[in-house]
Amino acid sequence: MNARTLRKPLALAIAAALLLPGTAFAQTAKGRANKELELEARIAQLEAQVQALLGAQQQQQAAIAQQQGSIAQTQAQLDAVQVAQADGKPKIQSTPILASGNPDARFSFGGFIKVDAMATSTNAGEIADGSAGRMFYLPSAIPVGGADESRTDLDTHAQFSRFWFASDAEVQGHKARAYLEFDLFGGGMANLGNQASTNTHGVTLRQAYVSWDKWLAGQTWSNFQDVAALPDAVDFVGPTEGTVFVRQTQVRYTNGAWSASLENPQTVVAGYRSTSRTTSDDGNVPDITVRWTGKGSWGHVSVAGIARQLRQDTATTHASGNGYGVSLSGKYNLGQQDDLRYMLVGGNGIGRYVGFALGPDGTLDAASSDIEPTGVLAGFVAWRHVFNPKLRGNLMFSRAELDNDPAWTGLAVTKAAQSIHANLIYSPFPKLDVGAELTWGNRELESGADGDLRRVHATVKYSF
Repeated sequence: MNARTLRKPLALAIAAALLLPGTAFAQTAKGRANKELELEARIAQLEAQVQALLGAQQQQQAAIAQQQGSIAQTQAQLDAVQVAQADGKPKIQSTPILASGNPDARFSFGGFIKVDAMATSTNAGEIADGSAGRMFYLPSAIPVGGADESRTDLDTHAQFSRFWFASDAEVQGHKARAYLEFDLFGGGMANLGNQASTNTHGVTLRQAYVSWDKWLAGQTWSNFQDVAALPDAVDFVGPTEGTVFVRQTQVRYTNGAWSASLENPQTVVAGYRSTSRTTSDDGNVPDITVRWTGKGSWGHVSVAGIARQLRQDTATTHASGNGYGVSLSGKYNLGQQDDLRYMLVGGNGIGRYVGFALGPDGTLDAASSDIEPTGVLAGFVAWRHVFNPKLRGNLMFSRAELDNDPAWTGLAVTKAAQSIHANLIYSPFPKLDVGAELTWGNRELESGADGDLRRVHATVKYSF
């Protein structure tokens, strides 16, 4: 009931109060007195009813307002979860869910499930069971000098499935981010499980860093690596021998197109005239990198440099050397349906940065008092074509050459490796990829002996 509904009874009551006393003058004094008392009682009753109706109306309006406020609050919470921001990024939550985080920090989670199946044949021996070369294309694992067994090995796994957590916030005018990323390519089968029963694999730390404004500290991709230039491969990497591929702890500063970093100084050292290697952490000077990246609608181009110390200390020897390298990489758009991705890297003493340490950083001399840096020249080129919104394909060529000194290294070390990859990837709906890739790889030794690898690789990958 509203105010309009109450006007009519109230008007009648007022009219009665004004007209009825005039009629009372025509009556007797006694009748007039009785009538006045009766009218006063009626008017008091009407006033009480009006007050009651007004009170009920006010309570009803208050209840409606409270209900509307509750609905508006609920809708705002739904909008915070479902409505996209102007920059296209969805709002994660209306209130923080990080118990110990900064106020208004945004928490996010993602990753993908990736299932791989590979049929592999080699012509100069077999890749050892359970080795990394059975999980993805690893040129250093291609057998050389063994017997051609003329058979195919089938391997299946989901070890490259991945997940990550991130927290982003603005604190007192500073942008801050914490990032953790893991995959399942960790823990040997001998430690956790086997293919006969559980196929258990361990969680492996990939990245763990914090960034604030222009600074970053923690483990992430090396500043010497251009991740944005990597091809769209079915394999874990694809053109492995031709690319820089390292994740490690570092401190990095980025200002516009420029970035510089101080990174973990590990040294991979080969023995004198031996194929054996050791990884030394005796370095006391961090690897230093500098990168410049230019971007546009045409794609991007990046130039990077690295300088480093090589060092190995033992109880009886102290060997050292120096390393340096440069790289050119990028992506060039050839219209809306095609692009070229490329990398060219060269230098001395940067072996562990290229092709999963296809070659060592250097080799010890006869007295183990000096480290002779190993020269490397490597690169890849990849063409990507989008046939339609659901189907795309990639063709890649990759090669690496090592400048060994046979007087120091002997003839059994790797001289060169190369590979060709071709794939088709079908996406029946967004975030789901079903792909197949053909790979041919070759590794050659300083002696001239070589071995080939042929692989058919299928994958199903769903990102979330």
